[in-house]
Amino acid sequence: MRTILLAGCLVLATSCGTATPPQNLASSKVATLTSGPVTQTPTKGPEPVKPIGNTINTRKIPYLKAKAYDRGRKIRLTWWSGVAPCTVLDRVEVKESGSRVTITLYEGTDQKAQNVACIEIAIQKTTTVKLKTPLGKRKIVDGAKLK
Repeated sequence: MRTILLAGCLVLATSCGTATPPQNLASSKVATLTSGPVTQTPTKGPEPVKPIGNTINTRKIPYLKAKAYDRGRKIRLTWWSGVAPCTVLDRVEVKESGSRVTITLYEGTDQKAQNVACIEIAIQKTTTVKLKTPLGKRKIVDGAKLK
């Protein structure tokens, strides 16, 4: 009886970790886990991104900062987001009036992100918009916070 139990344990022990991953995971961009520590070099500041359009599950996203530069002709927006391709910038809408500039960020999932596993981690992203006329004394309003 002991021999059978030991043989069974030996079979189980030697077969652990040798299975082939399912085809849909093997062909996607999934990180391979290792036994050592995982390190990532921190980046300097927020990750610059550009709108890609045509995302799925598109939604408004509030931003943290909106800073004018280039004599008020450009606005740099910074916000918290997820990793691409699961969370990408879809578009930025800008509405200018005499008293304010309303900027609305839209994020979604890249349509090419099928069968891709993404980690749930927050990263800061930034993008820049050009205004038709310099900001001047107009107020910047976050369109995602409007009702």
